[in-house]
Amino acid sequence: MTDATVSAPEPGHRLKPLTPAMLRELSVRSDLKGALRSLCHYAMVVLIGSLIWKVSSSHGVLWALPLMAIQGYLVAFLFMALHETAHKTAFRSRGLNLAVGYLSAFIIGQPYEYYCLFHWDHHRYTQDPEKDPELIVGVKPKSETQIALAYSGLLQVAGRLRLMLGHAVTGKVTVPWIPEHKRAIIVTEARVYALVYVLLFALSLWFSSTLLLEVWIVPLIIGQFFLRPYLLAEHTGCERTRSAFQNTRTTYTAAIVKWIAWNMPYHVEHHAYPSIPFHALPKLNGIVDDEIVYRGRGYIQTTRETWAWFRRQLEGGPAKAA
Repeated sequence: MTDATVSAPEPGHRLKPLTPAMLRELSVRSDLKGALRSLCHYAMVVLIGSLIWKVSSSHGVLWALPLMAIQGYLVAFLFMALHETAHKTAFRSRGLNLAVGYLSAFIIGQPYEYYCLFHWDHHRYTQDPEKDPELIVGVKPKSETQIALAYSGLLQVAGRLRLMLGHAVTGKVTVPWIPEHKRAIIVTEARVYALVYVLLFALSLWFSSTLLLEVWIVPLIIGQFFLRPYLLAEHTGCERTRSAFQNTRTTYTAAIVKWIAWNMPYHVEHHAYPSIPFHALPKLNGIVDDEIVYRGRGYIQTTRETWAWFRRQLEGGPAKAA
């Protein structure tokens, strides 16, 4: 998967102010910065997971629920580690990108090789309703209740697991974003994931342990309530054009949110220049900020705006965001 593509501007949209020299400088990848971010993220997951187990063992699982919510945020946002390693920009080393990518993908239940191909087409065809995989598989709510369900992320997780199990059981891959020569790899990957999940489930039953349920599975489900509104903020209500400065939203938010999300709230910047690694996106934002059309002001406000956009679709209103 290459990541050197820059989204083409729409006619009349001025060129982005980034010279080839600046692009080369910003695109330098770092094993050290990737290692620090991933190790800190995983260390937090292990720390909170340990606290969950201790509190649950000593006082009961109900007392651990607040910690499970924190763990859910951290575990669900390992999606960002998967995303950055799919671009091969988290580290300079390809091996480190693959190692962290495969581990993160396994934890969140999103097969790595499948996601790389899915995400490549998302970048190639962003906001194209006929070709963008995110729009093709995305939930298309027909009622307020379905909008709420879409923001829970539960349907997306169920669909993802159903697709993976379908690949594993049938040996067939029919989605258009997976080329013919990659389909055997996707089937093998799905079968390996499914086998390891079954083994972990069997071991939990054998030892009568709820450890994985309390520190991983339940938090991962809770975490979807944080992750899905974040992901819906990236493109919902933006223009259906080829320009990343018009079809994507950057959301200005707290430093801790940007840290846990690997700077992906700078999403216009990422789509415009996907070869630039996560740690350089704040600097890139300082260069191209004036070009950004859709600017979210925190995720609470942005979620209100994207929810309103979905409601307008139910009422047959304009497709453009407020």
